[in-house]
Amino acid sequence: MPQKTSKKVDSNTDDLFAYEKLRTVDLFAGVGGIRMGFEAEGFRTVFSNDFEPKCKLTYDLNFNGSKLIIRDIREIKSKDLPDFDFLLGGFPCQAFSIAGYRQGFEDKQGRGNLFFEIVRILKDKKPLGFMLENVKNLQTHDSSNTFRRIQEELTALGYHFKFAVLNTMTHGNLPQNRERIFIVGFKDSNVCNRFEFPEPIALKVNFRKLLDKKKPDKKYYYNDKELYPRLKPFVTKFDSVYQWRRQYVRENKSGVCPTLTANMGTGGHNVPIIKDKFGIRKLTPKECSRLQGFPEDYELPAISDAALYKQFGNSVSVTVIARIAEKINEALGRKAS
Repeated sequence: MPQKTSKKVDSNTDDLFAYEKLRTVDLFAGVGGIRMGFEAEGFRTVFSNDFEPKCKLTYDLNFNGSKLIIRDIREIKSKDLPDFDFLLGGFPCQAFSIAGYRQGFEDKQGRGNLFFEIVRILKDKKPLGFMLENVKNLQTHDSSNTFRRIQEELTALGYHFKFAVLNTMTHGNLPQNRERIFIVGFKDSNVCNRFEFPEPIALKVNFRKLLDKKKPDKKYYYNDKELYPRLKPFVTKFDSVYQWRRQYVRENKSGVCPTLTANMGTGGHNVPIIKDKFGIRKLTPKECSRLQGFPEDYELPAISDAALYKQFGNSVSVTVIARIAEKINEALGRKAS
């Protein structure tokens, strides 16, 4: 069925079906985890942006239609954006993360201030709604002053919103302990009142089901590396995921992987380590993509492992996003098309 373009969607009317698929802009898009989750529920991406050039290699390899625009969002004028219905954005979390420097809006690299670019675009384009994602620590950063400021800015724009911390292993049926805060807002207060975040679901997937079927390349194994003697006494079980915490090894039980991080490829802490029949190794980039809910046919470009680890460590969990998008559709009285 051709796309209907006869009139603009107006959040003050009941005509929420003026478009076959609600249009989204994918900001701070990374490798497209948010886009994939929303498109699975019938949304259509009309614009995608990120600042990291290597993300484009991965993103464009996997998506038709809107390709990734590599540009500083501060240089993108609102008037140059296509009309859209929902703004989607996992804005940079390093400024608020426990693993980062926790500088918030005062971040010296300006990452914390990028939230205000979202405010600018929402103010200028006035879409039906938005979904924002960040680290759990955003809610308590600076004695909750940061999150209070975010709420004040969104309220001043006339949006009604709800927020919740969801865990990938309890809300995405993926064996990864990953807590993230999600903020979902609407212009229409009635729609917001109808919106509810998805309920927890049973975790039915053990991490071993997501491992490569064939033996990975030897470069992923620690067997002949300097760190091996320090890992061997502790990495002893096949059904646990371990972490090298700079000075010691920590075991994560229950068949669940710890939070994937952007520094996995640099030897930083939180590197997920497992034992298989060939020895002790770290997870491969493809295994990390599966742990984030990307499908098997999601392609990885020929770039460094370090870049791929960073991309999937920075990504969202696709299955969690899809469940949120489904709930947005329900609140709007829509079905995925």
